[in-house]
Amino acid sequence: MAHLLIFGLGYTAKRIAASLEALGWSVEATGSAGAVDFDDAQAVNAARERATHVLSSVPPDRASGDDPVLSAYGEALRDRALFYLSSTGVYGDQQGAWVDETTPTVVQTGAGRRNARAEADAAWIELGARVFRLPGIYGPGRSALDRVNTGKARRIDLPGQVFSRVHVDDIASGVVAALTRDAPSGAYNLGDDLPASGNAVTEHACALLGLEPPKLETLEEANLSEMARGFYSENRRVANGKAKRVLDWRPKLPTYIEGLADLL
Repeated sequence: MAHLLIFGLGYTAKRIAASLEALGWSVEATGSAGAVDFDDAQAVNAARERATHVLSSVPPDRASGDDPVLSAYGEALRDRALFYLSSTGVYGDQQGAWVDETTPTVVQTGAGRRNARAEADAAWIELGARVFRLPGIYGPGRSALDRVNTGKARRIDLPGQVFSRVHVDDIASGVVAALTRDAPSGAYNLGDDLPASGNAVTEHACALLGLEPPKLETLEEANLSEMARGFYSENRRVANGKAKRVLDWRPKLPTYIEGLADLL
Protein backbone atom coordinates (compact mmCIF):
# COMPACT_ATOMS: atom_id res chain seq x y z
CA MET A 1 0.00 0.00 0.00
CA ALA A 2 1.21 3.52 -0.79
CA HIS A 3 2.20 5.24 2.43
CA LEU A 4 3.21 8.91 2.75
CA LEU A 5 5.22 10.47 5.56
CA ILE A 6 4.76 14.25 5.72
CA PHE A 7 7.17 16.51 7.56
CA GLY A 8 5.14 19.52 8.67
CA LEU A 9 1.37 19.09 8.48
CA GLY A 10 0.48 22.71 7.76
CA TYR A 11 -2.23 24.43 5.72
CA THR A 12 -1.20 23.05 2.32
CA ALA A 13 0.07 19.66 3.46
CA LYS A 14 -3.27 18.94 5.17
CA ARG A 15 -5.02 19.36 1.81
CA ILE A 16 -2.54 17.02 0.16
CA ALA A 17 -3.01 14.44 2.92
CA ALA A 18 -6.80 14.56 2.62
CA SER A 19 -6.63 14.14 -1.15
CA LEU A 20 -4.38 11.09 -0.86
CA GLU A 21 -6.39 9.50 1.93
CA ALA A 22 -9.45 9.79 -0.31
CA LEU A 23 -7.49 7.72 -2.84
CA GLY A 24 -6.74 5.03 -0.27
CA TRP A 25 -3.24 6.14 0.74
CA SER A 26 -2.01 5.83 4.29
CA VAL A 27 -0.58 9.11 5.66
CA GLU A 28 1.52 9.91 8.73
CA ALA A 29 2.88 13.34 9.65
CA THR A 30 4.98 15.36 12.02
CA GLY A 31 3.97 18.77 13.32
CA SER A 32 1.42 20.03 15.81
CA ALA A 33 -1.39 18.31 13.91
CA GLY A 34 0.58 15.13 13.23
CA ALA A 35 1.14 12.04 15.35
CA VAL A 36 4.90 11.68 14.81
CA ASP A 37 7.22 13.73 17.04
CA PHE A 38 9.84 15.35 14.79
CA ASP A 39 12.41 15.36 17.61
CA ASP A 40 11.93 11.66 18.34
CA ALA A 41 14.43 10.11 15.92
CA GLN A 42 13.26 6.58 16.70
CA ALA A 43 9.62 7.46 15.90
CA VAL A 44 10.58 9.32 12.74
CA ASN A 45 12.77 6.48 11.50
CA ALA A 46 10.02 3.97 12.19
CA ALA A 47 7.61 6.13 10.17
CA ARG A 48 10.20 6.41 7.41
CA GLU A 49 10.49 2.61 7.27
CA ARG A 50 6.73 2.39 6.74
CA ALA A 51 6.70 5.13 4.11
CA THR A 52 6.95 4.58 0.38
CA HIS A 53 6.96 8.34 -0.23
CA VAL A 54 8.14 11.33 1.84
CA LEU A 55 6.93 14.94 1.53
CA SER A 56 8.44 17.91 3.37
CA SER A 57 6.68 21.23 3.76
CA VAL A 58 9.11 22.51 6.40
CA PRO A 59 10.82 25.77 5.37
CA PRO A 60 14.53 26.34 5.95
CA ASP A 61 15.85 28.54 8.74
CA ARG A 62 15.97 32.09 7.35
CA ALA A 63 19.20 33.01 9.11
CA SER A 64 21.30 29.86 8.83
CA GLY A 65 19.79 28.46 5.64
CA ASP A 66 19.64 25.02 7.27
CA ASP A 67 16.77 22.76 6.30
CA PRO A 68 15.64 21.06 9.55
CA VAL A 69 14.45 17.89 7.81
CA LEU A 70 17.62 17.43 5.78
CA SER A 71 19.84 18.29 8.74
CA ALA A 72 18.18 15.69 10.96
CA TYR A 73 17.16 12.94 8.54
CA GLY A 74 18.49 13.71 5.07
CA GLU A 75 20.80 10.73 4.66
CA ALA A 76 18.14 8.32 5.88
CA LEU A 77 15.66 9.60 3.29
CA ARG A 78 17.77 8.90 0.21
CA ASP A 79 16.09 5.57 -0.50
CA ARG A 80 12.54 6.99 -0.56
CA ALA A 81 10.59 8.85 -3.24
CA LEU A 82 11.01 12.47 -2.10
CA PHE A 83 8.79 15.51 -2.55
CA TYR A 84 9.32 19.06 -1.27
CA LEU A 85 7.17 22.19 -1.13
CA SER A 86 9.39 25.10 -2.12
CA SER A 87 8.66 28.68 -3.19
CA THR A 88 8.88 30.73 -6.37
CA GLY A 89 10.87 33.10 -4.19
CA VAL A 90 13.88 31.06 -5.33
CA TYR A 91 13.78 33.12 -8.56
CA GLY A 92 14.20 36.47 -6.81
CA ASP A 93 13.15 39.70 -8.50
CA GLN A 94 12.74 39.35 -12.26
CA GLN A 95 11.26 42.84 -12.88
CA GLY A 96 7.98 41.36 -14.06
CA ALA A 97 9.50 38.87 -16.52
CA TRP A 98 8.28 35.31 -16.90
CA VAL A 99 10.20 32.57 -15.10
CA ASP A 100 10.12 28.82 -15.62
CA GLU A 101 12.02 25.89 -14.16
CA THR A 102 15.06 26.64 -16.33
CA THR A 103 15.41 30.15 -14.83
CA PRO A 104 18.44 30.21 -12.51
CA THR A 105 17.64 30.49 -8.83
CA VAL A 106 19.29 33.23 -6.80
CA VAL A 107 21.17 32.79 -3.54
CA GLN A 108 20.54 36.38 -2.46
CA THR A 109 17.40 38.47 -2.81
CA GLY A 110 17.00 42.23 -2.57
CA ALA A 111 19.30 44.14 -0.22
CA GLY A 112 21.63 41.12 -0.14
CA ARG A 113 19.30 39.00 2.00
CA ARG A 114 20.14 35.31 2.06
CA ASN A 115 17.73 33.25 -0.04
CA ALA A 116 17.51 30.20 2.19
CA ARG A 117 14.67 28.81 0.08
CA ALA A 118 16.95 28.60 -2.95
CA GLU A 119 19.56 26.72 -0.93
CA ALA A 120 17.06 24.20 0.43
CA ASP A 121 15.45 23.83 -2.98
CA ALA A 122 18.80 22.90 -4.52
CA ALA A 123 19.59 20.45 -1.73
CA TRP A 124 16.32 18.57 -2.20
CA ILE A 125 16.80 18.42 -5.96
CA GLU A 126 20.28 17.00 -5.40
CA LEU A 127 18.64 14.21 -3.39
CA GLY A 128 16.39 13.43 -6.35
CA ALA A 129 13.23 15.05 -5.01
CA ARG A 130 10.29 16.41 -6.94
CA VAL A 131 10.29 20.05 -5.85
CA PHE A 132 7.14 22.16 -6.15
CA ARG A 133 7.82 25.88 -6.42
CA LEU A 134 4.74 27.66 -5.11
CA PRO A 135 3.76 31.33 -5.49
CA GLY A 136 1.27 33.11 -3.22
CA ILE A 137 -1.02 30.45 -1.70
CA TYR A 138 -4.68 31.23 -1.06
CA GLY A 139 -7.75 29.22 -0.13
CA PRO A 140 -10.46 28.91 2.54
CA GLY A 141 -9.69 31.30 5.39
CA ARG A 142 -6.64 32.71 3.57
CA SER A 143 -7.67 34.92 0.69
CA ALA A 144 -8.27 38.49 -0.37
CA LEU A 145 -11.89 38.02 0.72
CA ASP A 146 -10.76 37.35 4.27
CA ARG A 147 -8.35 40.30 4.26
CA VAL A 148 -11.06 42.63 3.00
CA ASN A 149 -13.59 41.35 5.55
CA THR A 150 -11.16 41.81 8.44
CA GLY A 151 -9.93 45.23 7.32
CA LYS A 152 -6.42 43.92 6.61
CA ALA A 153 -6.45 44.39 2.83
CA ARG A 154 -4.01 46.91 1.40
CA ARG A 155 -3.54 48.56 -1.96
CA ILE A 156 0.07 49.55 -2.57
CA ASP A 157 0.94 52.07 -5.27
CA LEU A 158 3.52 50.10 -7.22
CA PRO A 159 2.73 50.38 -10.94
CA GLY A 160 3.72 47.30 -12.89
CA GLN A 161 4.02 45.08 -9.82
CA VAL A 162 2.79 41.57 -10.65
CA PHE A 163 2.50 38.36 -8.65
CA SER A 164 1.53 34.80 -9.35
CA ARG A 165 -0.72 32.88 -6.98
CA VAL A 166 -2.33 29.46 -6.67
CA HIS A 167 -5.33 27.98 -4.87
CA VAL A 168 -4.36 25.44 -2.22
CA ASP A 169 -6.54 22.76 -3.84
CA ASP A 170 -4.67 23.19 -7.12
CA ILE A 171 -1.41 22.65 -5.27
CA ALA A 172 -2.85 19.46 -3.82
CA SER A 173 -3.94 18.18 -7.23
CA GLY A 174 -0.49 18.91 -8.69
CA VAL A 175 1.36 17.15 -5.89
CA VAL A 176 -1.03 14.20 -6.01
CA ALA A 177 -0.46 13.94 -9.75
CA ALA A 178 3.29 13.77 -9.20
CA LEU A 179 2.95 11.22 -6.40
CA THR A 180 0.62 8.92 -8.29
CA ARG A 181 2.34 9.20 -11.69
CA ASP A 182 5.88 8.61 -10.38
CA ALA A 183 6.91 11.95 -11.86
CA PRO A 184 10.55 12.59 -12.79
CA SER A 185 12.64 14.33 -10.17
CA GLY A 186 13.27 18.06 -10.52
CA ALA A 187 11.40 21.32 -10.14
CA TYR A 188 7.77 22.05 -11.00
CA ASN A 189 6.08 25.44 -10.84
CA LEU A 190 2.49 25.18 -9.61
CA GLY A 191 0.86 28.56 -10.26
CA ASP A 192 -2.34 29.77 -11.85
CA ASP A 193 -2.71 31.00 -15.43
CA LEU A 194 -3.04 34.74 -14.74
CA PRO A 195 -0.33 36.60 -12.84
CA ALA A 196 -1.83 39.88 -11.62
CA SER A 197 -1.19 42.74 -9.26
CA GLY A 198 -2.20 42.44 -5.65
CA ASN A 199 -4.31 45.54 -6.15
CA ALA A 200 -6.34 43.88 -8.91
CA VAL A 201 -7.11 40.94 -6.65
CA THR A 202 -8.06 43.17 -3.72
CA GLU A 203 -10.28 45.31 -5.92
CA HIS A 204 -12.04 42.24 -7.32
CA ALA A 205 -12.60 40.88 -3.81
CA CYS A 206 -14.11 44.22 -2.76
CA ALA A 207 -16.41 44.19 -5.80
CA LEU A 208 -17.61 40.69 -4.95
CA LEU A 209 -18.34 41.77 -1.38
CA GLY A 210 -19.92 45.07 -2.39
CA LEU A 211 -17.34 47.09 -0.45
CA GLU A 212 -15.17 50.07 -1.29
CA PRO A 213 -11.52 49.17 -1.89
CA PRO A 214 -8.98 50.44 0.64
CA LYS A 215 -7.13 53.64 -0.14
CA LEU A 216 -4.05 53.53 -2.32
CA GLU A 217 -0.85 53.87 -0.26
CA THR A 218 2.82 54.21 -1.02
CA LEU A 219 5.10 51.50 0.30
CA GLU A 220 6.33 53.92 2.95
CA GLU A 221 2.82 54.90 4.06
CA ALA A 222 1.78 51.27 4.38
CA ASN A 223 4.36 50.69 7.17
CA LEU A 224 4.66 47.01 6.28
CA SER A 225 6.64 44.37 8.13
CA GLU A 226 10.07 43.44 6.82
CA MET A 227 8.65 40.20 5.43
CA ALA A 228 5.84 42.01 3.62
CA ARG A 229 8.22 44.63 2.23
CA GLY A 230 10.40 41.82 0.92
CA PHE A 231 7.36 40.39 -0.85
CA TYR A 232 6.71 43.69 -2.61
CA SER A 233 10.36 44.04 -3.57
CA GLU A 234 10.04 41.14 -6.02
CA ASN A 235 8.16 41.18 -9.31
CA ARG A 236 7.75 38.16 -11.59
CA ARG A 237 5.33 36.04 -13.60
CA VAL A 238 5.52 32.29 -13.05
CA ALA A 239 4.99 29.91 -15.98
CA ASN A 240 3.31 26.57 -15.26
CA GLY A 241 3.82 24.82 -18.60
CA LYS A 242 6.09 22.04 -17.33
CA ALA A 243 3.57 20.84 -14.74
CA LYS A 244 0.90 20.80 -17.42
CA ARG A 245 3.07 18.83 -19.82
CA VAL A 246 4.73 16.36 -17.48
CA LEU A 247 2.07 15.89 -14.80
CA ASP A 248 -0.97 16.43 -17.04
CA TRP A 249 -2.02 18.96 -14.40
CA ARG A 250 -4.54 21.72 -14.98
CA PRO A 251 -5.55 24.19 -12.27
CA LYS A 252 -9.23 23.78 -11.50
CA LEU A 253 -9.25 27.48 -10.60
CA PRO A 254 -7.05 28.95 -13.36
CA THR A 255 -7.25 32.60 -12.23
CA TYR A 256 -8.03 34.58 -9.11
CA ILE A 257 -11.44 35.39 -10.64
CA GLU A 258 -12.57 31.74 -10.52
CA GLY A 259 -10.73 31.21 -7.25
CA LEU A 260 -12.44 34.04 -5.38
CA ALA A 261 -15.83 33.15 -6.86
CA ASP A 262 -15.37 29.59 -5.58
CA LEU A 263 -14.40 30.80 -2.12
CA LEU A 264 -17.31 33.21 -1.99
